[in-house]
Amino acid sequence: MNKIIPLLIVGSALLTSCKQGNISSTPTIAKSDAIAEVNGKYISKSSFDMLKQQIAQRGQPIPDEQLIDELVRMELLVQEAENKKLAETPEIANQMEMMRRSMLSQAAVKDYIDSHPVTDEELKAEYEKLTTAKGSSEYKARHILVKTEDEAKKIIAELKAGAKFEDLAKKKSTGPSASRGGDLGWFAPERMVPPFSEAVIALENGKFTTEPVQTQFGWHIILREDSRKKTPPSFDEVKDRLKASLQRQKIQNYLESLRNQAKVEILLPKAEDQKSNPEATSAQKTAPEGNTATPETAKKPTEQLEKAAETVKEAVDTK
Repeated sequence: MNKIIPLLIVGSALLTSCKQGNISSTPTIAKSDAIAEVNGKYISKSSFDMLKQQIAQRGQPIPDEQLIDELVRMELLVQEAENKKLAETPEIANQMEMMRRSMLSQAAVKDYIDSHPVTDEELKAEYEKLTTAKGSSEYKARHILVKTEDEAKKIIAELKAGAKFEDLAKKKSTGPSASRGGDLGWFAPERMVPPFSEAVIALENGKFTTEPVQTQFGWHIILREDSRKKTPPSFDEVKDRLKASLQRQKIQNYLESLRNQAKVEILLPKAEDQKSNPEATSAQKTAPEGNTATPETAKKPTEQLEKAAETVKEAVDTK
């Protein structure tokens, strides 16, 4: 028995086979351009090619015969829906309109990208800008985080008396790195909040801060263990990410220009109005009282940042 392809997988490829008016008006299909006929209606070769392409992109090799069977099943269901006039129900009509709008918006973005491609000159200029701006050093450090300046000063006194930094960090630090003796590993200065990174840069290797360093997370005693020069990845290594980043910038600028030229009126109440409403959402009522992040959590490691947004700035940091 042939395995049935989930309709959710093929649905986006088969919108052209839906003949309801809210999606699109389907052009007449000639028999010579069809791969099957179902109750007198043709299924186009273009639908088949689109489905085959999408399945191939997902790394799911499926025989042509099975793909045709799926298109036939889809057509049978479409005809059943047409016979029952399901497209006229408010729920389905709204869903189909959302599909149409989604497809058109994606088409508009693709059209803009095709007509405004990222050039090699733009790629190289952005690479030079980012690599020049990044700086050339990174640092290995430990820190002890406490709540008050007095606590920090007492710890500094212990360090001056010969106490081991790692031992004090394990015993007294309130940061997540306490279990590692305050070890933050290697990091670029821009990964930390400014007061912290400035203090690290000012230190010599093997030295700790003799005055507490205050950030929004508390009071720190910082030990700079080592430093090294860093080399950014080559242009070829980050070219693809660079292109994606510049494309996003162009699209963002394009959307902003459309917004600036349009007349837009937001009809929902503003956030401050909702807060004054006794029926405000529980999320608004129970906002956290404070930020419990620390330097090691305030700036995520490079690999996590890349997952969140694959920008060249992050790519340059990975080397």
